[in-house]
Amino acid sequence: MPSQEIDMHHDTDVIIVGGGFAGITAARELTRRGIGATILEARDRLGGRTWTRDTALGRELDLGGTWVHWIQPHVWAEITRYGLDLVASPELDTAYWRAGDEVHTGTADAMIDLLDASMTAVLADARRVLPQPYDYFPLSDEIKSLDQISVAEKITEQDLDPQQRALLDGMWAVNFSGDPTRAAYTQALRWCALSGGDWKLMFEACATYKLAGGTQSLLDAITADAPTADIRLNTTVTGIDETADGVTVTCSDGTSLHGRRVILTVPLNILGTIAVTPALGHGLSALAAEGQASSGVKVWIRVKGDVGRFAALADSNAVLNFVQYEYPLDGDSLIVAFGPRSGLIDLDDPRAVEAELRKWRPDLEVVAVDSHDWTADPLSGETWPMLAPNQLDAVAHAARDTTRRTRFAGSDYARGWAGFIDGAIESGMQTARQIITELESEN
Repeated sequence: MPSQEIDMHHDTDVIIVGGGFAGITAARELTRRGIGATILEARDRLGGRTWTRDTALGRELDLGGTWVHWIQPHVWAEITRYGLDLVASPELDTAYWRAGDEVHTGTADAMIDLLDASMTAVLADARRVLPQPYDYFPLSDEIKSLDQISVAEKITEQDLDPQQRALLDGMWAVNFSGDPTRAAYTQALRWCALSGGDWKLMFEACATYKLAGGTQSLLDAITADAPTADIRLNTTVTGIDETADGVTVTCSDGTSLHGRRVILTVPLNILGTIAVTPALGHGLSALAAEGQASSGVKVWIRVKGDVGRFAALADSNAVLNFVQYEYPLDGDSLIVAFGPRSGLIDLDDPRAVEAELRKWRPDLEVVAVDSHDWTADPLSGETWPMLAPNQLDAVAHAARDTTRRTRFAGSDYARGWAGFIDGAIESGMQTARQIITELESEN
């Protein structure tokens, strides 16, 4: 096998830059075929934008990627493989929604009903445009045209009253973790097509089922299945240099590593922090400089007392625009909130968070907060990856380019569930399989 033939010119077969779900999945697939794999991870832990840890709120929580679903085939296959269990977020009773300064209250079903017609209209063409949602490359003229459109533009086309417009705008701000004016309409269509054209099923996949042991339980299971992988934490990559006989990866401490292939899994928004020679093609460098669409925040909040099972939604102008009850805890309530723009609120300040919650419910008293600002994090620069208009073609080309020794993997590059753990696993798996085929044919 290739790893048995590593010589003085190659330290390992494949160097994987980044130890999130894409990187660790790729390492498992490679090492199970006897191919040497070294993961270089800048953080002091694996997991990337997923992170399960004890919090200031009194229990372990997922500060990053959280929700999974059985309609996502790659993550579900892994959950089945390792015998992991899911837990459901609670069924919600009450909803609060804001249109301007006016707060409306009703059942959770009533809020969904208000959204139904406009969400259905915006996504009506999903299955027609993407009848096989994993197979859309090369992009058709229609998809290229649709990729120039933002979700905000599609919202503007709808004949809606103020409540409906605020809800529709707010829902897409949550889905994209960002401003709908920078949200690619094609990404919305992709998610809906993967959900069989049913936006309610799509929303269920976004925010209903979680791993009982947190995302860490799945990450640990995959990692344990790659015992021969060389994992190096606290190792920041600064350069990748492709030559005729391999790839040299340089780290910030001055060390370097030489291999046959590189799998680059860092988020798109920090891709420019690594000097790649020859330069990245397909317009990827320009895309990285522009940045993809997600720019939001996520915060876990402990609220005093039993506040009921509720959700709250506001438009994309809100600092926090979506709130959902998740757990009871020692007589208090744990809720999770999202906002579309980082930097507008101090997520470590309970009173600042409380002030935003009270725009829906003046009775809420915040006990403690905990979060991690992924957008401000220099190792991520984004939350879950969501493309902006005119970015799909560049990402699709990069994900499929097998002409270079440097390959791309990660949820940013997923053919299917981009923005989810499923997409990271899919991309890591597919990239690894391509490299396995190539290296086995070379030896």
